[in-house]
Amino acid sequence: MTAKVLISDKLSPTAVQILTDRGVEVDYQPDLGKDKEKLLAIIGNYDGLAIRSATKVSDKLIAAATKLRVIGRAGIGVDNVDVPAATARGIVVMNTPFGNSITTAEHAIALMMAVARQIPAADTSTQASKWEKNRFMGVELTGKTLGVIGCGNIGSIVASRAIGLKMKVVAYDPFLSSERAIDLGVEKVELPELFKRSDFITLHTPLTEKTKDIIDADAIAQMKKGVRIINCARGGLIVEEALAEAIKSGKVAGAGIDVFAVEPAENNILFGLPNVVCTPHLGASTTEAQENVALQIAEQMADYLTTGAVSNALNMPSITAEEAPRLTPFVKLAEQLGSFAGQLTETGLKGIRLEYEGAVASMNTRALTAAALAGVLRPLLQSINMVSAPAVARERGIQVEEVNRGQGGAFESYIRLTVMTERQERSVAGTVFADGKPRIIQVKGINMEAELAPNMLYVTNTDRPGFIGRLGTLLGEEKVNIATFNLGRKAAGEDAISLVAVDEVITDAVLAKVAAVEGVLQAKRLRF
Repeated sequence: MTAKVLISDKLSPTAVQILTDRGVEVDYQPDLGKDKEKLLAIIGNYDGLAIRSATKVSDKLIAAATKLRVIGRAGIGVDNVDVPAATARGIVVMNTPFGNSITTAEHAIALMMAVARQIPAADTSTQASKWEKNRFMGVELTGKTLGVIGCGNIGSIVASRAIGLKMKVVAYDPFLSSERAIDLGVEKVELPELFKRSDFITLHTPLTEKTKDIIDADAIAQMKKGVRIINCARGGLIVEEALAEAIKSGKVAGAGIDVFAVEPAENNILFGLPNVVCTPHLGASTTEAQENVALQIAEQMADYLTTGAVSNALNMPSITAEEAPRLTPFVKLAEQLGSFAGQLTETGLKGIRLEYEGAVASMNTRALTAAALAGVLRPLLQSINMVSAPAVARERGIQVEEVNRGQGGAFESYIRLTVMTERQERSVAGTVFADGKPRIIQVKGINMEAELAPNMLYVTNTDRPGFIGRLGTLLGEEKVNIATFNLGRKAAGEDAISLVAVDEVITDAVLAKVAAVEGVLQAKRLRF
């Protein structure tokens, strides 16, 4: 039966042609994303849905999409897609992670220049038959310091363009290695240092729990008087009320804002303020970028619907049909090992080593390594997937090493992942048991067996009598229900590890109390 794809947002006609040429039936209704009820009524007729940002793919829409197999987002952001709901229904969610990079970087540079020279206000004044030459005194970019928050694909392009403009570039990015910073020609700094030194600050990081409100009143207080701020990344990175107050007070001399906390931004506290240049989320809006992402998503969706091949999927590994039965459990294991290590890593990554021993060493370890990298990087880069993770690691100068060897231990197959940071190395190992479920078998050289759960508590402590009782009592008093409790230690009286699966997310308050328990060296909340 011929697969049917609905395109509910504006995409290039070439995308329609690609799908049609590949034998896919296409229904092109570019304004349907604005009509939620009509979309809900017809979505059950389609195998694929191609969108941009206008269509909101909610859990309600996914529930009605009884035939849907793939959602293709032409662009990088999937904020408008309920990915967990799609995953639960077995629907692949794809995006095009690199199609907009140059366009977005150029828009950031354009806003920076517009703010530096007050170009929009000067244009409005001049076209109103005024000649206010003395009113619009700007600043040069040459010799100024640009602070880049997030030096990944887009951020590194902005840095390169800024260096070409003879600016000094400092960058904050937890995943940027010192070697990669040297290659880019930027100086790697911590966030307070960036705030202190920058004349201009530009944001190029995804919106996560760690980056939300990264520029707030406290951050602005650390900045130079007269700083100018650019945001072409995501609304929510800046506390807009704090920025507005700083502009009014003169602490911030100007801002170029392309993204807002609430979009469409029909009313916003920043509108009308002096030297604030606002654009309606135009970062990806060039002819070239629109064409690139449309063609890419059409090719990816056609491949999946006609051959089953998966690429740039956010919720499914890129594995061929032949490999899937044996490889899939190990892909899950590799991603969980990566996620485990990534959530415990707080300093800059220098390298990742993956050791494959036994039968797994003869499998598609490239896919396994990609899954592990995605797991390591996802705590800060939520939209990352198996396809983009290796490229992101290369961009940040993270050295990735694979070691394959035959069976040498008690397990038929196992994977050990070691994360190397500027301060230490941390390793975690796991295997897949006969039931097909991944298990942790070693953490930091300490043997243990644990199945990972959605919500977990990780505790390192000094092995002393009564510790387990104290920890269990505390969790009980805080109404935290324990599902499983797994233990390991180096030797009596030495370092020990507890991995506790719980029914609910550990709150900050509970985590603080756990950290204060006698004997605790480290307490972390983990989510899988």
